Amino acid sequence: MLKSQVVVITGGAGLIGQEFVKAVVEQKGRAIIADINEELGKSIKESLSKELNTKNIDFVQLDITSTESLQKCINYLNDKYGKIDALVNNAYPRNKNYGKHFFDVEYDDFVQNVGLNLGGYFTTSQQFAKYFQKQGYGNIINISSIYGVVAPKFEIYEGTTMTVPVEYAAIKSALIHLTKYMAKYFKGMNIKVNTLSPGGIINNQPKDFLDKYNAYASSKGMLNSSDLSGTLTYLLSGMSKYVNGQNIVVDDGWVL
Repeated sequence: MLKSQVVVITGGAGLIGQEFVKAVVEQKGRAIIADINEELGKSIKESLSKELNTKNIDFVQLDITSTESLQKCINYLNDKYGKIDALVNNAYPRNKNYGKHFFDVEYDDFVQNVGLNLGGYFTTSQQFAKYFQKQGYGNIINISSIYGVVAPKFEIYEGTTMTVPVEYAAIKSALIHLTKYMAKYFKGMNIKVNTLSPGGIINNQPKDFLDKYNAYASSKGMLNSSDLSGTLTYLLSGMSKYVNGQNIVVDDGWVL
């Protein structure tokens, strides 16, 4: 379904990013791990290349908050492959104070975290869209969250040290509207923009929390990263040619 496509995945060395890389390669596309962590990114490239027995994985170091870094990345990929078919905005930069409870968040930290992440998504989309406009086509997929769609269910976090960072909710909800803005703004440019909003992803959470979370879902509950691969493939493929400006929620019915 993605034969010969060149797909850039920011945060490609992360938990979800690695599954996106696998999904692209398994559909005969070329996956570009674009990650700020060079050591980890190269290591993931090597391990996934061996696991999938493929040469269709590349790595490029990328800081999504730096226009210079973005332009360097785009130029490198254009020179090497002659095209870029799609961008998957999946990175999540944040500062050391990210993730505090609501009353403990300082103004400077809130502003910096929103700037790093939402600002990074904007700048990355902007620079790739400039390239896509010249190329004559392009595809941007933003990764949001169920907490960009509904308010947190704070009761499932009771008895744990976990919370939903207020910055996270602000970023992810804004990202969904930014998707709609860009889809409308790019009218006539043959650039489509959509959002994929996952539910919770299994990552060593406490059993009590998982039980509470799963009670709101329809069948499986908390998802594996690989459960997002089918929807990503759909949004990257020609099957979604006329799907534009949409937010697709993959959460086993959790927001219902």
